[in-house]
Amino acid sequence: MTVTTAMIVDDEPLLRERLRSHLAHIWPELQLISDARNGLEALELFAQHSPDIVFLDIHMPGLNGIETARAMGRRAHVVFVTAYEQYAVQAFEQGALDYLVKPVDSARLADTVERLRTRKTAADALDTVLDQLAARFAQTTQPRPWMQWIKASVGTSVRLISVEQVHFLRAEEKYTLVVWEEGEALIRKSIRELSSELDPAWFVQIHRSVIVNLRSVREVVRGVNETAELHLRGHAEVLPVSRNYLHHFRQM
Repeated sequence: MTVTTAMIVDDEPLLRERLRSHLAHIWPELQLISDARNGLEALELFAQHSPDIVFLDIHMPGLNGIETARAMGRRAHVVFVTAYEQYAVQAFEQGALDYLVKPVDSARLADTVERLRTRKTAADALDTVLDQLAARFAQTTQPRPWMQWIKASVGTSVRLISVEQVHFLRAEEKYTLVVWEEGEALIRKSIRELSSELDPAWFVQIHRSVIVNLRSVREVVRGVNETAELHLRGHAEVLPVSRNYLHHFRQM
């Protein structure tokens, strides 16, 4: 459970102590850090502790409450506490959540606490959602571990074929034919499965039943009706490119 922290800023010790006592009774879970006697001291403590809530007197010598709130930059929920009601408009212009008039009434303070709790709960819920979205984004942006090896049966043995050595893969009924630098082999993975596991930067589909390794392509010969043929390095077979996949080679 997240602890909610608060700071009281007032140049009158008795009023600080009275507000602290009221808050301890109304909101016992609230953690109050050291009180501040003026605006400058408040900014120092704010920088050290980053409280969630600041109960801030407006009329103080030196840096007043309005100036102090402006310097805090809306990084906390601010409740102004003052005997001077004429400052109310300025207070809300600084993003104040509420405005309490001295002497603080316990029932009125309870209403303020309820508003603070509601606002804090909503902020925490938003932070949780944003954290979850950030985590999902981090997962989706991490490099995917593309397939590096293909396990294939060759005669009575099992070979591990580096995908870099593969020229192309072609669907053969219930199997897929793997053609690589040292020969051919059949595997039980479909073209659809392989297309999602091979790095698309190098392996592209050129036909509904064929995937080619771009590192093996020697040249692209364009044909009629938006078709083409691929000539490979180190392999004599010529692979036709169907119209639906020709876009892979428009810049080649």
